[in-house]
Amino acid sequence: MPDFSKISIIMLFTLVMALSACSKNSSDEGRYTSHKIDRQALVSRHNPQLTHLDYSSPFTVGNGQFAFTADITGLQSLAADYFTQGIPLETKARWAWHSRVNPNNYQLDDANQHYQAYGRDADFPTNADTAAGQWLRQNPHDLPLARIALQYQGKPLQIEQLSAIEQRLDLWNGQLNSHYQLEGNKVDVMTIADAKTDSVAFTINSRLVAQGQLSIKLAFPRGYDLNVKNTPDLLWNEDSAHVTTIQYQDQHSAVLLRQVDDAQHWLKLSWQGQASLMQDQAHQYSLKIANSETDTQAFSLSVQFNPSDRDLVEQNTFAQISESAQKGWQDFWQSGAAIDFSGSTSVQAHELERRIILSQYLMAVQERAAIPAQETGLTSSSWYGKFHSEMSWWHSAHWALWGRSQYTETLLDWYVSHLDVARDTAKQRGLQGARWSKMLGPDGRESPGGNPLIIWNQPQPIDLAELVYQSKPEPQTLAKYAQLVDETAQALSSMLVWEEDQQRYSLLPPIWIAQEHYAVTESKNPSFELAYWRTALQTAQIWRQRLGQAPHPLWQQQIDQLAELPQKDGKYVAIETIPDTFDNIESRNDHPAMLAPWGLLQEQRVDRQTMLNTLDAVMNTWDFAERIWGWDYPMIAMTANMLNRPQIAIDALLMDAHNNHYLTNGHCPQFKVGLPVYLPANGALLAAVARMATTNVNLATLGFPANTEWQVKAEGFLPQ
Repeated sequence: MPDFSKISIIMLFTLVMALSACSKNSSDEGRYTSHKIDRQALVSRHNPQLTHLDYSSPFTVGNGQFAFTADITGLQSLAADYFTQGIPLETKARWAWHSRVNPNNYQLDDANQHYQAYGRDADFPTNADTAAGQWLRQNPHDLPLARIALQYQGKPLQIEQLSAIEQRLDLWNGQLNSHYQLEGNKVDVMTIADAKTDSVAFTINSRLVAQGQLSIKLAFPRGYDLNVKNTPDLLWNEDSAHVTTIQYQDQHSAVLLRQVDDAQHWLKLSWQGQASLMQDQAHQYSLKIANSETDTQAFSLSVQFNPSDRDLVEQNTFAQISESAQKGWQDFWQSGAAIDFSGSTSVQAHELERRIILSQYLMAVQERAAIPAQETGLTSSSWYGKFHSEMSWWHSAHWALWGRSQYTETLLDWYVSHLDVARDTAKQRGLQGARWSKMLGPDGRESPGGNPLIIWNQPQPIDLAELVYQSKPEPQTLAKYAQLVDETAQALSSMLVWEEDQQRYSLLPPIWIAQEHYAVTESKNPSFELAYWRTALQTAQIWRQRLGQAPHPLWQQQIDQLAELPQKDGKYVAIETIPDTFDNIESRNDHPAMLAPWGLLQEQRVDRQTMLNTLDAVMNTWDFAERIWGWDYPMIAMTANMLNRPQIAIDALLMDAHNNHYLTNGHCPQFKVGLPVYLPANGALLAAVARMATTNVNLATLGFPANTEWQVKAEGFLPQ
């Protein structure tokens, strides 16, 4: 008979932790209370503001599938300077994709290389250096929509023309308010994005409006420079390769068609005030604000984008968009969880609260689309716009943990809709079930390179489905994701290999483990991946039980007889075959993923003292100046939290170290790898805080320092 004891332990553990989280609302020496949080005050005290030009902190407005990033003028008037010196200014929608012509009908098999994998022969598309490999990596790619800029006297604005800069992002209402002087003339601009349609709108107040001195420039690029993988510039020199035409125009509106090869979309301009639209050159138009007979100083413009002309909204005024934005953002902030550190005297509390609020805003602006987000979201392009599925947890777990599981479901629904692609991938590798690819466009097709050998993406759909179920423990949730959980578990099971000589199941090479600098042909039994396999298969067994099904006997054998997490000298190490994590400094300059089995996964076979030794060794000896990434700091914090080391958790989250600097706008850039925006860091921060607000291995202690410097109010978190 299968041994259900470990499944029962997991379920009991979850119940106890949930009850513990509830008890904290009224205990822990008054540091943690359930008093109603004034959410508007909480959010608004972190409205980011600028009083000078800061290339690294443009502000973005958007609705989760569409976003517009603005400079200090409230538009994209200084885009060239922002691109070269900070964060790009772009207009993006997650539905906007394009493929260049496939010159030789390249197929994924054209990039295959042969391996011994899973104890048998298997082909993986790891050859990215051929013409086929490059085309398949680069296509499809995301497509930038437009650049919208303010002009003065028919010419581009120059930095030296601007003074008296004051800019403020109103997070509660989703409004960007920009104030400045343009050659001594006061200009006020409000920038907003619709909560439902993919529209951005501006209202401009200045005597320059009445004088006819201002115009709005709309420019449409060919796409991106595909020779650059991360943060490519826009292409402006291929005019004949795309088409922009005015389809309709009257005194207060115009409709334009954009066509790049077989990809097309429409945009509708609607304005209040006197203006005329004129074409300056191919793909460039100016909306010239005319001299006003009534001497009004206000002009408003809305720009709506849509892949279908039939879906363009007829009435889409600035006032309507403003009302939609305010309602959308206020509804968002009043939903789900909140945590409030007001009353704390710790110097760390205010900065942590700032990062929490801005991270929530950024994830809501950039990551609520039906097509999963790239690492740079809707700010700029990275990896040709492709989604990295090993980042799924960092992108989406926080939604469920913060009581907004509908957005975690958006990602899971994408997985469900691409099960057929994952099944084909599994079949090609000699596996059962559904194997998930790493680097993906909207079609779900794998991209060549080292990516197919990454495996820590495989268990994540199961983990995320369980978080949704904990949020919505209903039969409908089980029915919706049962097949996803089951087929993902089938693939996990069939990737394990029985080693007769050691009487155990193992993960064998080739594997590109989370700590990416080990040779794929030497990577056997990595600690993080082993723990992820066991916890995911345990969860899949629990789902079978909930559905009234018998436990899967093979899965249970694999759970019981999976290789133990590798360790050396009383500490967990990254990998069994090369256990040099704490002997070789070169092995301490990437993800300290050996911490994840406890903080991220809460793997029950973890030895607490060994993990504590590992945490101390990481904090004391890790090379935080090199390749460690923005999500590593929250991962460390989650483990410290579970080990009842709350001050270490706080110190990790706020460490003044490489790739852990949060800018005025809340972004956490990874500049060494060319990523001025890195949203997995923001999502990981939110997940860690949620864990700290609800989970601790010492059930009487909250995951924040136990002293009077920390006063914590929390509500709405998913118990863990």
